[in-house]
Amino acid sequence: MKITPELIEHLCALSKLAVDPAEIESLQSDLEKMVSFVEQLQQVDTAGVSPLLHMSNHTQALRDDWVSGMVSSETALSHAPEKINSFFTVPKVISNPAN
Repeated sequence: MKITPELIEHLCALSKLAVDPAEIESLQSDLEKMVSFVEQLQQVDTAGVSPLLHMSNHTQALRDDWVSGMVSSETALSHAPEKINSFFTVPKVISNPAN
């Protein structure tokens, strides 16, 4: 996969990251290394290898989940800087380039 400065800028725009143009070359190099490593991993023959479930012979003891310490909707919304009816209002973070 070819990593270009344009791709880096596009990814930064999608993730809403403000990146200094001087950092793009460094990010491009880092991303190329990551993609290259993943491509190497994809070439490994894993046929017949069981999936690894735990890193040791000990299984992780999981506790039961239970609901506790609930906050009412009214209390939660009373601390919200902005709300509409019974909903939190948040800034739009996804843009559609077609619009």
